[in-house]
Amino acid sequence: MAFTTSLQSRLMSSFLGERVIQSAMNPLQPLHRSGCPSPKDVSKQVPRALSNLADILFNKRNQGSLQTDKRKRLQKGKVSPRRPVPSHVPKPPYVDSRQLPGISSGPEVHDAKGIECMRAAGKLAAEVLSFAGTLVKPGITTDEIDQAVHQMIIDNGAYPSPLGYGGFPKSVCTSVNECICHGIPDSRPLEDGDIINIDVTVYLNVSFLVHSKYMFSQIHSYYFWKVLSTDFFQSSLRSTFIIQGYHGDTSATFFCGNVDEDAKKLVEVTHDCLQKAISICRPGVEYSRIGKTIHDHAAKFKLGVVRQFVGHGIGRVFHSDPVILHYRNNERGRMLLGQTFTIEPMLTMGSINPVLWSDDWTAVTEDGSLSAQFEHTLLITENGAEIMTQC
Repeated sequence: MAFTTSLQSRLMSSFLGERVIQSAMNPLQPLHRSGCPSPKDVSKQVPRALSNLADILFNKRNQGSLQTDKRKRLQKGKVSPRRPVPSHVPKPPYVDSRQLPGISSGPEVHDAKGIECMRAAGKLAAEVLSFAGTLVKPGITTDEIDQAVHQMIIDNGAYPSPLGYGGFPKSVCTSVNECICHGIPDSRPLEDGDIINIDVTVYLNVSFLVHSKYMFSQIHSYYFWKVLSTDFFQSSLRSTFIIQGYHGDTSATFFCGNVDEDAKKLVEVTHDCLQKAISICRPGVEYSRIGKTIHDHAAKFKLGVVRQFVGHGIGRVFHSDPVILHYRNNERGRMLLGQTFTIEPMLTMGSINPVLWSDDWTAVTEDGSLSAQFEHTLLITENGAEIMTQC
């Protein structure tokens, strides 16, 4: 899940709270909050500051090919009650707190035990996302997708990380068509020709004792038994461990029925942007190269890169340093061995300016143009980056 940058270099996330970051790059327009997600509302946002000819043209890209007149703007459906989680499933600390967690300072760097736990969380998140993708078809509601995702996560002894984070009411984010991110699952059926991003995050946590003759586990999870069977844990039979919870975060954009060629190209390029960014990751590489790689590739196809939502560190906490910007920037900082973070570019066919619905979560493009996103959780290794959220 992404968090949000805004004016005066403030970093704010709908999932994170606020913090101040040091940046001299391109002041960003804050999110406009729309009281009603109707077409007349999405044009109210004040244009962002423009610094050069490229910026002047940026929000007018592809306007001739936009097909919003043929596609109805996204409308709110009915949101069902929050789904329960069994009491035996360990929950992240923020679930029982009414306060929105802030971003944790410092990177998530893991030892061997932590890496194995991250692999387990990432593997489960990937399996859940793959399953969710098979459900996408005309007529299914995003609430039905949420129900299926919720059940699969808790059946594996894990907690759906978005549920209860800062008041988010559902277990997964479902962002349809012009929704950039953080769409709340509801009663709207998917329609033929829609595209939908499904963003899955799981929190996997088990407390167990390891002795020379037996092991006891509170959670009977296939993914954790895979962790327990590794050489690292088998070599530690006489020790007692409390394994903390770890988050695995991933998303993908799926086609619903017959999707037009422009939408297919948007999704394809967004996926390629993520893969190209992953390919340059390794210890010592500047984080800013991620944004340049994504921005350069998107520009070749005249697609916009959303700036307000960014990647983040992840592990024992949902969101931490570093901040991963997906556009060209001069931010400082270099990747560390054993570090985990997400890359999650969001591209648009038109305006890159988001409008926030009155639910304080759903962010849509101001002109109604399509948006696509892909995301992986990565581990920085000696030879590059390991994708932790793939099947």
